[in-house]
Amino acid sequence: MSVIRKDIGEFAAQADDDMIICRCEEVTKGEIRRAVHDGMFNVHEVRRFLRCGMGLCQGQTCARLVKSLVARELGIPPASLEDATGRAPMRPTEMRVFAAEVLAGE
Repeated sequence: MSVIRKDIGEFAAQADDDMIICRCEEVTKGEIRRAVHDGMFNVHEVRRFLRCGMGLCQGQTCARLVKSLVARELGIPPASLEDATGRAPMRPTEMRVFAAEVLAGE
């Protein structure tokens, strides 16, 4: 269950805001913190907006960090936030690949 909290105050920059949290998508701590202050109050929204956890590792290295940063900015325990849903990486598939499968099945 996601807890929404709108009274978190203004964004205040921190000295370590340039620290990379998601190496695959090069998302920084400051970008995640700013996204929360801009109204993204759960991990799913932050992930869709910044693409953290959508790179090659699919969040294996950054998911917990992102969740803890969002929770810290909201002033809530990380356990009260839902985990982001992992998805398999996608890439375009040419129609001839599907056609070859159909022809092989005949």
